[in-house]
Amino acid sequence: MPENKLKPRTKTKTVTQRPPLYKVILLNDDFTPREFVVQVLKAVFRMGAEQAEIVMLTAHKKGACVIAVYTRDVAETKAKEATDLGKENGYPLYFTTEKE
Repeated sequence: MPENKLKPRTKTKTVTQRPPLYKVILLNDDFTPREFVVQVLKAVFRMGAEQAEIVMLTAHKKGACVIAVYTRDVAETKAKEATDLGKENGYPLYFTTEKE
């Protein structure tokens, strides 16, 4: 008689991880007008006028302020877009990213 060998069934369970998140940070400078910073926050980060004003003042008083948290690509794109808007208008406005 043929001998039946049973093989144990192993199931591979796929675990998906969330991508790492990055903070977009506004760095304060003494040259960029406050009104311009508020305009950039409204345009790039879709903030309301009141929220943009609060964020701008926080960065002004503390030297830096976390704007938002995104995946790496989105964070870097938004930081670059906002920084470029400052450069295009002759201001040293600077946004950076940092892993959360």
